Amino acid sequence: MSAPPVRPASAPSRPARPWPSRCTRWVTPIFFLQLQLTTPLKQNGDRDCTKEAIGGAHYGPVMVYMSKVSDAASADGSTGWFKIFQDGWAKNPSGGSGDDDYWGVKDLNKCCGKMNVKIPSDLPSGDYLLRAEVIALHTAGSPGGAQLYMTCYQLSVTGSGSASPATVLFPGAYKSSDPGIQVNIHAALSNYVVPGPSVYSGGSTKAAGSACSGCESTCSVGSGPKATVSSSPAPSNTAAPGGGGSSGGCEAGKYQQCGGTGYTGCTTCVVSLLRVK
Repeated sequence: MSAPPVRPASAPSRPARPWPSRCTRWVTPIFFLQLQLTTPLKQNGDRDCTKEAIGGAHYGPVMVYMSKVSDAASADGSTGWFKIFQDGWAKNPSGGSGDDDYWGVKDLNKCCGKMNVKIPSDLPSGDYLLRAEVIALHTAGSPGGAQLYMTCYQLSVTGSGSASPATVLFPGAYKSSDPGIQVNIHAALSNYVVPGPSVYSGGSTKAAGSACSGCESTCSVGSGPKATVSSSPAPSNTAAPGGGGSSGGCEAGKYQQCGGTGYTGCTTCVVSLLRVK
């Protein structure tokens, strides 16, 4: 299975977010899907591989979830989620603190912001939401200090699988006191537990600190295979980022802000449908 290249447009500024969020309330367009699935994660509008994809020592794990839904175009993220991928942490024997260790975010930086994520072949056909997420731990030494960044996509998967993985809910899958969320990475770490459930049996993992491989090394933006992509028509009352109120059919434009603490703009997002074959 594979997915077409989908390149986010422009990213909004990032106010405080409700923690932790479902996909529909705060969508930060940081992941780029290119089938196999490959997720280049870069600063918005920047594909320069000489720069860090995620700068500022925002070290932490990378995770990807999926949720089976009846209609991806209208799903609100309240259904159960199962983890299909993670790249977490590994000890650096020559390091003195968690900052020196190997992290999923460091792997993204090393691979020009790209990470291969396989859509499991044992999934049944139908519509899904996909949640790609980074948890930045540079200020996670106190409760509420971890920073969660995620983006979501609507997928329609075709195949002959029958897997039915156990699921968790967002909010609910994480607690601010979880050892993988409240952690001081500026001290030496002997262990790290990636937040959330384990990757289900049909999913995959990447060992933190491992080399770039496959599309992570060779693919460029727009080079992936093509698939059918259908988008909803642009709304007649689309608001500019950060304004417009939340009533009267107001919709935030694609890849624009549609939620967050203190946000007063449109809370309904324009949707698009990505078909994966």
